[in-house]
Amino acid sequence: MDRPDTLAPSAEPSQPGQPEPPPAASIAPTQRLASIDAYRGLVMVLMMAEVLELGRVAAAFPDHRFWSFLSHHQEHVEWVGCSLHDLIQPSFSFLVGTSLAFSLARRTVQGQRPWRIAAHALWRSAVLVFLGIFLRSLGHERTYYTFEDTLTQIGLGYPFLFVLGLRPRREQWIAFVLILVAVWAAFALYTPPVDHDYAAVGVSADWLREHGLSGFAGRHWQKNGNLAWAFDRWFLNLFPRERPFSHNAGGYATLSFIPTLATMILGLIAGGWLREPNRDAPRRLGTLTLAGLAGLGLGWALNAAGLCPIVKRIWTPSWVLYSGGWCLLLLAAFHAVCDVAGWRRWSAPLRVVGVNSIAAYLMSWLWKDFIATNLRRHLGETAFEAFGSEYEPLVHGAAVLLVLWLILWWMDRKRIYLKI
Repeated sequence: MDRPDTLAPSAEPSQPGQPEPPPAASIAPTQRLASIDAYRGLVMVLMMAEVLELGRVAAAFPDHRFWSFLSHHQEHVEWVGCSLHDLIQPSFSFLVGTSLAFSLARRTVQGQRPWRIAAHALWRSAVLVFLGIFLRSLGHERTYYTFEDTLTQIGLGYPFLFVLGLRPRREQWIAFVLILVAVWAAFALYTPPVDHDYAAVGVSADWLREHGLSGFAGRHWQKNGNLAWAFDRWFLNLFPRERPFSHNAGGYATLSFIPTLATMILGLIAGGWLREPNRDAPRRLGTLTLAGLAGLGLGWALNAAGLCPIVKRIWTPSWVLYSGGWCLLLLAAFHAVCDVAGWRRWSAPLRVVGVNSIAAYLMSWLWKDFIATNLRRHLGETAFEAFGSEYEPLVHGAAVLLVLWLILWWMDRKRIYLKI
């Protein structure tokens, strides 16, 4: 199969063991950047690393700060705030935009006709939406129509991202700002009924006391009491369901695809900076870093002022800015090390995963439990207790993660890539 360009720019990356190309002073439209593959690989490894079950290890050592810290960053925060785990989905979405900047440039250089490029974008969008619904339907008796999955959210916004990819950067920035302002205004204008029963939609009084919002933010961005929740109460019940939809237990919502599009636009702009011929390495790194710091600052300020909380689960505008800031800074760091300094060999294990990100995503959903069960069946329950029963989930999870990585490494060696 061909190299995937679904979530990656085209052109062949260097393979482990082969000579590394020189550091990138200027970047050709068709050049594949090791930084993007490595960053994407890190994102996918963090997602697959859920098998390590650090929360169970932390529970065995309740007073141990180290394990508590690791456990916190392998879980989503309850509502407001951000953990490392929360940055997986925005990074994935951000890199879709970054990759599209290179993909469009490559297809243009190859002379592909606009209608063919557009048709491919629409096909990709439809497949991503279908895959998201398919994965969320696992374990259900019938198709489970829901649209908060990472792939579905990307698929819903991808046609708009494609159109913006053909437009000047100024229009991309305008679209980015308009989305954030429109989403903020729409949520600010919606207020749930005075007698809204939060307990009936999975939000207990104890949860509200510990994690809930107050004041202006509480009236408009509370879990399962906001515009996105109200939309899904109508929209998702248009589809055949096992039972009527009342709420999402985690507070996730379909409408998040709109601000997720803003995250992808930010990645598209970053990709444009990377491939801009007149922008040398120091300017590229400076632009990415300053933009990242600005995003972090603006997102934090909106949250601190009580105007817009940083909530990943409904992808608030402040979350777009805050998480986008982290994405820009991480891309800058990977670009500085892998592309500018030319230190790439260390990232080879990450790039093995990054070049096959769709395969890694599907394996995490479809094969993880199968591998985990068979490791226990063939190696025995006690094989993973060599370091004590407290660490058994970690050791077992590390074995599962290693098997998943070895499959992706084998696929890379055999040049088998899942492409949409």
